[in-house]
Order: sequence, then C-alpha cells, then structure tokens
Amino acid sequence: MSVAGNELFELSRGVLDVASRKVSLIEDITRRTKMLAMNALIEASRAGDAGRGFAVVANEVSEISKQVNTITKELRSEIVSRVDHLTTTGSAMVQEMHGRRLADLSLNMIEIIDRNLYERSCDVRWWATDSAVVDCAADPTEVNRQHASHRLSVILESYTVYLDLWIADLKGEVIATGRPGRYPGAQGARVGDEGWFRQALATRNGGEFTVGDVARNGRLEDRVVATYATAIRRGGEADGEPIGVLGIFFDWEPQAAAVVQGVRLEEEERSRSRCLLLDARHRVIASSDGRGILSETVQLRRSGESMGHYADGAGRTYGYALTPGYETYKGLGWYGVIVQDPDPRQQQTPVTTGVNGRAGMNGAGLHG
Repeated sequence: MSVAGNELFELSRGVLDVASRKVSLIEDITRRTKMLAMNALIEASRAGDAGRGFAVVANEVSEISKQVNTITKELRSEIVSRVDHLTTTGSAMVQEMHGRRLADLSLNMIEIIDRNLYERSCDVRWWATDSAVVDCAADPTEVNRQHASHRLSVILESYTVYLDLWIADLKGEVIATGRPGRYPGAQGARVGDEGWFRQALATRNGGEFTVGDVARNGRLEDRVVATYATAIRRGGEADGEPIGVLGIFFDWEPQAAAVVQGVRLEEEERSRSRCLLLDARHRVIASSDGRGILSETVQLRRSGESMGHYADGAGRTYGYALTPGYETYKGLGWYGVIVQDPDPRQQQTPVTTGVNGRAGMNGAGLHG
C-alpha cells in the first residue's frame, strides 16, 4: 500500500484508540457513580424514615448510571463498526489508486519501448535505400559486397543498439554484413526459411517492414535480438521490385533491461515488484529481475480491457497496459506489466469488541 494508505490506516486506528479511551473513562465514572448510589441506599436504609428522600435520589442516580452504561456500550459498538467500515472503504480506495498507478507505469514502460522500436522501423526502411545496399543487392560483385559491408560497419559505429546488419539476396543467402570479423558465421548464411526474410520479401512497397519475434540468434553468439527487415528495391525506389532483403538485429536485452529496471517505483516497492514486457503470446521478453526471459508465460486477466489492474488470490497486484503504438508504428500486441507482492508491513486489523466490551484489533492480513 502507498504512504497515503499507511496514513489512512494509522488515522483510523488512532481515532479508535482515542474514542476507546474516552469511552473507558465514561465507564469508569459510571461504575463509581453506581457504587456511590449503592452506598447511599445502604445509608438511607439505616436512617429509616429520615433517609427515605435520600433513597429516592440514590435510586434515580443508580438508574441514570444504568442508562449511561447502556449508551456507552452502544457508542462503543457504533465506533467499532464505523471505524471498521472506514478502514475497509479506505483500503479499497487506496488499492484502486495503487492499481491504477501500476497500470499507468506499465503504459509508460510499453510506450518507451514503442518509441524505441518505431525508430528501428524507420532505420531499416531508410537504410534499405542506401546506394551501397541497393548496388550490392542488384549486382553482388566482390567490390559491391566489400563496399556495402564497409557502409554497414560505418552505420553500426553510430548506432550502437545494433549487433549487426545483413544484406541477403533473393534466394536468402547473406551476401554482406556489417561485422564479418565479429560474426563470421553470418557471411554466406542461408536465411531463406526464416520468417523475417520471407515476410520482408512479401512487403508491398518501401514503406512497409516486418518484425520477427524476440529470439536468440545463433549466428550472433546466441544473443537475444529483435529483428527488423524490409525488401531492398531496385533503384532504391519505394515502388521498385524487390532485389534482396535488409535485416537489422537490435541488441534487445540491454535496451529492454534499461526500460524495465528504470520504472519509477518507490524504493520500498522494488524488492517486491517485477516489471515485465510480454509479447503477443504473453511470453516474457524482458523482466526487471532477469528471470523467465523467452521461457516464462504470464496469462493476464484482461477482461477485454487494453489497460487495467487486478489482484490474484495470493494478494499480488497486477498492473498492465497493451501497446498503443507510436505514430506509424502500430505495435506488436506487446504488454507492459508490473506484478507486485503485498506490502509485508501492512496488516489489516479489523476492529473487534474484546474482553469486557473493550475495543480491540485482530491480525488478519491487509493486501495493499
């Protein structure tokens, strides 16, 4: 629960404590009054006829003390009930606000990724029109390949978020790469059966691109990459016929880790929170604790909503948001998700009536 939730709970408990002390004082006074009335009746009976008038007063005082005692018990019961309702209602309100905050943070997380990946979609479409790339695909002589490889290496020096850039011919053979020395297995590789290559060849014009699933690439030292690709078209024209494919390999793990680890949680929340990115199949593709990447699946209880929050049976709170896309980038159906364990400092303490009718607190758990 948030700081506001802690303050609300402490305020409710404080109101109960103050009210209980004051009611206890009234009860003490009532008991003393009752004792005095009883003593007065005893003395009145000893005085005989002379004490009859005094006995009437003593009886009236005794009756008043009984009425006060009844009212006091009713007051205590009402206070307990009202404070319990205040605590329950306040906790529900705080939980709702807290869930919305986690959903907002999840949306912010996925929006950062969307903006980042939008730039990748721009890069691949732009570089596919580079004259060195087009010439290499159109006429893959050794000179053109070397020139294209040099051009790709220059791009990689400026764009450090990429592991490598590949040019493949129409048969799916990689004919030039940006880092042949670092990744020798890429040069000459056959990628014709890979989804990103086939989908890139199927693009209708130079404004389209394709994105492969986040996955490990064995030819890039088994690093986790997000692959963007588009067709290289004759003359670099948007409506030119495809003559090859440009594939660019985004260094996914460090970039995604920076996003999920940079969520603005309160310091005490971090140890009990997991910030996740899920793909369209709800597979974990990034996690703030480094666990479950590409192997764990998180099934969200969305109820058809693109953004929301809920709590599970263990008291964990889930905040989630579906990618909204960014400008011309429509998004890939990914989610930002934050899973947060309950705050161990929070113990819901429903108000009960204890021994001798005094208010007490029991120790059931409060999930916040």
